[in-house]
Amino acid sequence: MSLKIPAWIDGRLQPVDKLEVHRRGLRHPAVSVFVMNGDRVLLQRRALGKYHTPGLWANTCCTHPAWNEDPKVCAVRRLDDELGITGLLPIQRDRVEYRADVGGGLIEHEVVDIFIAEAPTNLRIIPDPDEVDQVRWTAFDALVEEVAAQPTRFTPWLRIYLDKHAESIFGPRVTA
Repeated sequence: MSLKIPAWIDGRLQPVDKLEVHRRGLRHPAVSVFVMNGDRVLLQRRALGKYHTPGLWANTCCTHPAWNEDPKVCAVRRLDDELGITGLLPIQRDRVEYRADVGGGLIEHEVVDIFIAEAPTNLRIIPDPDEVDQVRWTAFDALVEEVAAQPTRFTPWLRIYLDKHAESIFGPRVTA
């Protein structure tokens, strides 16, 4: 049985096969989390077996909430599912909508609740290899420079977040 996620069809949320949502570019809810440690951001490189954007660097984690799942509950669940991270309290920073080609004839058209969670220096990270190939910490300013210099190494949504929504997500740390 395939996974169904909520998607808007004719103005109403309906359960739709996840792959079909992306093939048709249907507008759907999503959750993205950025785990921070001061000015450092925890990034993940998506597993090579992912059905879209495999091997690209992304924010700490992202997902589609289950039917009627609260976005914050979803954010906490996904931190654990993808990275084995527990005990963090994400705070919602923004809600953004974007549409992006993610390759292979697939489109992400997401309404994303974006969360920030502050992590201790000794954060325990246990990536699920089916979800995550690698993780790394990078300074926010270095991330912005790296994405500008090598955009194809990063997911479309991370590029959009940094280009269009950085100040609302990350606050005053954004520099011109």
